[in-house]
Amino acid sequence: MVHNGIEYGDMQLIGEIYDLMHRLLKLDNESMQSIFSDWNEGDLDSYLIEITKDILGYKEEDGTFLLDKILDTAGQKGTGKWTGISALHESVPLTLIVESVFARSVSSQKDERLAASKVYGLAPNHPVSDPKAFVTMLGKALYAAKIISYAQGFSLIKTAGETNNWDLNLGGIALLWRGGCIIRSAFLDKISQAFTKNPMLQNLIMDPYFVQILKENHQSLREVVSAAALNGIPIPSLSAALSWFDSYRTERLPANLLQAQRDYFGAHTYERVDKKRGKFFHTNWTGRGGDTASTTYSV
Repeated sequence: MVHNGIEYGDMQLIGEIYDLMHRLLKLDNESMQSIFSDWNEGDLDSYLIEITKDILGYKEEDGTFLLDKILDTAGQKGTGKWTGISALHESVPLTLIVESVFARSVSSQKDERLAASKVYGLAPNHPVSDPKAFVTMLGKALYAAKIISYAQGFSLIKTAGETNNWDLNLGGIALLWRGGCIIRSAFLDKISQAFTKNPMLQNLIMDPYFVQILKENHQSLREVVSAAALNGIPIPSLSAALSWFDSYRTERLPANLLQAQRDYFGAHTYERVDKKRGKFFHTNWTGRGGDTASTTYSV
């Protein structure tokens, strides 16, 4: 199930990169095919990159590209949705994969999208100054987001394993997927090595190899997300990857305010930075309430 969830994320990420090439850079199918062909010889070497290259170059008998004639409504069988549901049950932030599922849902609203496009009619209006450099950034952004997608997926497997007392070999799972699955890719070997070297690894992005990759590529992801936002091109999974990365690496999030709000309206209590973890407090914020606090519950 998680394999297929990661597959949803991978496919959506590739689709977003394709959309930026097509709509923002105005590249034709042959140019994009060449780029994906080059990427398949490097760090992005994978089955999905390989078949995307083939799809971009496929022509019908009249010499026109088939891809341009395929309706932009994506189907789904449910494994991505089930992965998201499982993540909610396990409290694992599977943001990138869930966004890829919702992206398919939005794509199915074709008639509504057509109507909205006529009302808003927004077109890209912030052209890229250096298209060649931007293509390089697209490759780095895709690689960074792909790592984050796998990190989220393996985090779900690891957490579910702990919940159910499963003796899981995460390194072995990565090698299993390396053999003949849709998401098979060269860097699954690196994932296997990371979990084999440190079976207690909390999250894939904390492995030294992937730390270095993300340090090198996260700025490209930022540039790509920024360019897409300025031009009104939807990139839900790329954006989710960046937001999750920035949240995960942030020492102090604004959840302190959220907890204060919860305690204010529902007496849900809070912990304090100047007290030991596990001790909860309630404040009578208005002076009109009592000392009764709600029970503490964490999903």
